[in-house]
Amino acid sequence: MKKTKVAIIGASGYSGQELVRLLLQHPQIEIVQFTSRQYAGKPVSEIFPRFRGQVSATFIEPNAGKISADVAFLALPHGVAAEFAVPLLKSGMKVLDLSADFRLKSAVTYKEFYEHDHPAPSLLAQAVYGLPEIHRDKIRKAQLIACPGCYPTSIILGVTPALKKGIIKTNSIIASSMSGVSGAGRKAVEDYLFCECNESARAYGVPKHRHLSEIEQELGAKITFIPHLIPLNRGIESTIIAELTTKPEDVLTVYREFYQGEPFVRMTDALPDIKNVSGTNFCDISVRVDSRTNRLIISSAIDNLTKGAAGQAVQCLNLVCGYHETEGLL
Repeated sequence: MKKTKVAIIGASGYSGQELVRLLLQHPQIEIVQFTSRQYAGKPVSEIFPRFRGQVSATFIEPNAGKISADVAFLALPHGVAAEFAVPLLKSGMKVLDLSADFRLKSAVTYKEFYEHDHPAPSLLAQAVYGLPEIHRDKIRKAQLIACPGCYPTSIILGVTPALKKGIIKTNSIIASSMSGVSGAGRKAVEDYLFCECNESARAYGVPKHRHLSEIEQELGAKITFIPHLIPLNRGIESTIIAELTTKPEDVLTVYREFYQGEPFVRMTDALPDIKNVSGTNFCDISVRVDSRTNRLIISSAIDNLTKGAAGQAVQCLNLVCGYHETEGLL
């Protein structure tokens, strides 16, 4: 069978590296191009020795006119990804964007949260939000897929069943999330240096973190979102609290039924632990009812680089290309 040819634009960042790791084990995929402005001309395996013996290619300059593949992954900063998406889509390629450029349907909201005009507003209407558990059928037909952010993935998957079943008040949702440092990207910034992060934890982006915009868009509800940086390399745990409208006899059963058959959502009796999802494409979720306060407590855990980025992008790739959804991920 002919393999799908894939280009990874921005292959030297954390999400780009994770894409390489996952796609190398995908039996239906051939990675034909790796781009990196910083490492152009250098062997991929020299910069990332973990890929020795697996990759013989060199990084090339990111130039949309020289990208030749069936599918392109954009593992680039917001604002930059759109510059590549426009010509790649015109050439007929499928584009999976891991940046924030096409997650929002409103260019006005994008400017509010990202503080600059959207670089390609005409494409917003055709972009499909790449959360398979919610938008699977649309993803299969899409040419442009906007892969969700890591925080939104953990929160949207955690809250959606309760909202869909009408068991929580939409104006009562509070999400407190903790993220590993790789969520900030592979860059040298003082706040993310080892000595600044280790043995510490802090909230940031309060009250208006950028990811709040896509969370509210997808949930159709306004929430309070409090992200925290914790001294882990990778992983996110979100604890979400909302007031109940009713008290179901077994709220865990409500969630199990909603996610029945989903290959990457695991409902657990025990509260989720980041170590159990690290390096995987799973989202672990558990729920509790606090009868004293009439509130639902939801806990979800993901790996921010896998289910929160590259793994989810590969999951979407499988849907777009007609492969089994778990191909290369289990």
